[in-house]
Order: sequence, then C-alpha cells, then structure tokens
Amino acid sequence: MDIDRSAPVIVELATIVDAPLETIWELHTAVDEWTVWHPEITRARLTGPLAVGGSFEWETAGLAITSVVGELEPLRRIAWSGPAHGIDGVHVWTFEQNTDGVAVHTAESWAGEPVLADPTGLQAALTASLTAWLAALKATAESIR
Repeated sequence: MDIDRSAPVIVELATIVDAPLETIWELHTAVDEWTVWHPEITRARLTGPLAVGGSFEWETAGLAITSVVGELEPLRRIAWSGPAHGIDGVHVWTFEQNTDGVAVHTAESWAGEPVLADPTGLQAALTASLTAWLAALKATAESIR
C-alpha cells in the first residue's frame, strides 16, 4: 500500500528518534492511547484488533475519521486509509533502525473535492499536522526510553 502519488496534496516528513524501535512502535500502534501523548488527537479507538482490514476511529483538527489498516509489518511499516469530510486520505508510516536511532518516515496523500478547492491551505494544514505528530512521537518515545 502506498500513498496516492497523483493526489493534489502530498506530505512526506521524517525524523530520527533516539529510543528503542519497540518503544516507538508500541506508542504508535497503541491507537487507544494516542490522546495521551498527542495533544492534537482528541479521540482514538480501535474497533477491533490492529490488523490488515481492521479499523479505528479517531478525531484530529475537528475531523472525525474512520481508518482501515491496509498494511501492517510489525516494527517496520503501517499504512491506513479512510475518508474524512470528503477528503480521501492514505497514510503510510515506516520505521527503520539505523546507527543514529530510529528513522521514522511518514507520508500522506489527500484527494477529493475539498482538497481541489484549497490545495495550498490543505497542504499547509497537513504539513503542520504531521510535523506535530512526529514531534509528539519523538518527545514521548525519548522521554520513556
């Protein structure tokens, strides 16, 4: 599963986290706990097991989203998709241990009528959102390592 490379809004960001890969993975995949460490996520709940085909409901920036897991490789990669208010989003996260720590890469695409109506504004909004998510994940993982 990959993001929609033809979407009008695409954001790709990465950071290095100085914490064990297992810690980062656990934080990131414990969906029900996202609200504890990520201040921009106001609601998050798995509706079944975290597995391909499984789903979770969450809310960020006033957007209520139901995401479906499309790919799951433990300690390496997770991808999900789901519509939110006319926006079709695809989000891919990868995690790779290297000599500097764990490289965490996130890529997300947005398509749909609302995106076509304001691609510049939504590009900025998604960039800010993913920047905050990476920062929160990094800060939390590094504080508990």
